[in-house]
Amino acid sequence: MPANKAYQTYQNNAVNTASGGELTLMLYNGCMKFIKQAIKDINDSNYEAKNKNIQKAQNIIQELMITLDPEIEISKQILPLYEFMQFQLKEANIKNDVTKLEEVLGFVTEFRDTWKQVMIKNRKQQYAQGAQV
Repeated sequence: MPANKAYQTYQNNAVNTASGGELTLMLYNGCMKFIKQAIKDINDSNYEAKNKNIQKAQNIIQELMITLDPEIEISKQILPLYEFMQFQLKEANIKNDVTKLEEVLGFVTEFRDTWKQVMIKNRKQQYAQGAQV
C-alpha cells in the first residue's frame, strides 16, 4: 500500500471513529491550517490558492455555526463571534489582508485551545465517575 493511500485510510478511520468533541477539534485544527496556508499564499502572491484556502476556512466556520444549539446560552454568545470571523475572512480574501487573517487565526486558536481544555476536563470527570462504579 503506497504511503499516501495508507495515510488517507488512517485519516478516514480517524474521522469515522472520532467523537463529536474530537470532530470539533479537528474542524478547528483544519481551519487553522487553511488560514495559515492562506497567509503564506498571500505572501507568495498565489491568489488562486489563497482564495481556495480562505473558502475552506469559511466552510469550516459555517459548519461550526450550523452545529451550535440555539437553546444553549453559550451558543448565543459564540454565534456573533463566528459571524465576525466569517466577515473578516471575506474581507481578507477581497483585500488580501494578512492582518485580518491573523486576527481570525487568533480567535480560532483560542476556541480550539478552550475546546481542548473542555475535552480534557470531561475525560477526567468520566474517568473519575467510572472509577467510582
